[in-house]
Amino acid sequence: MNNISFQPMMESRPIREIAYEVLKHAIITGEIPAGERIVETDYADRLHISRTPLREALRKLERDGLVEYVLRRGVVVRAFTIADVEEIYTIRNALEMLTLPAIIKNATAEDVASLKEHLHEMDALMESKDFDALSPVTRAFHRQLTSICGQNRILRVIEGQDEFITRFSSMAIRQEDRLLEAHQEHYQLVELIEKRDLPAFQALMHSHIERSKEKCLEALAIQRKSQNF
Repeated sequence: MNNISFQPMMESRPIREIAYEVLKHAIITGEIPAGERIVETDYADRLHISRTPLREALRKLERDGLVEYVLRRGVVVRAFTIADVEEIYTIRNALEMLTLPAIIKNATAEDVASLKEHLHEMDALMESKDFDALSPVTRAFHRQLTSICGQNRILRVIEGQDEFITRFSSMAIRQEDRLLEAHQEHYQLVELIEKRDLPAFQALMHSHIERSKEKCLEALAIQRKSQNF
């Protein structure tokens, strides 16, 4: 990683918080790969900050389970484990299920039309097998769907896990045996919103997100085996 976007003088938040967010994003997206050492002097220079706020940011990342202190190596970026994925998806999915009644209640014709636009965009990307572009569009569809609930406190907690889900989804979305089925379910979810059929919407969403978790776990297991983690 040659350059990290970091402009603390333009931010009102404490420098340690900005450093934490920048490093968290870089780790989750894989810009800083698993196993890399975070040398304080090196990263303080890259971020143009002193080592004190960097250390505070690293302590917070350690609490998140994204880095660990290794004897004679210092701070090292952790690889995601099966347990990490299980826990993050379990939290995220439980919260999303809480939003479903409000989605059914609040959804407007404009919301449905916008969701369908995302689906049509996904159709073209699936046809071309442009997985790199498909993953963010799929996440945008899910974010928009969830946002319809209007429950801002729940949405803020969900958003706190969104970078993780985006990373994991990009791994799982390449498994074509599930891709077409998942996309068909997206259409069905929108249809159920139009019909305001809450029981069917809840049942399909539960199975949809559980299958997404299973595919992500499969993809992670394959990745870890190939990398000998």
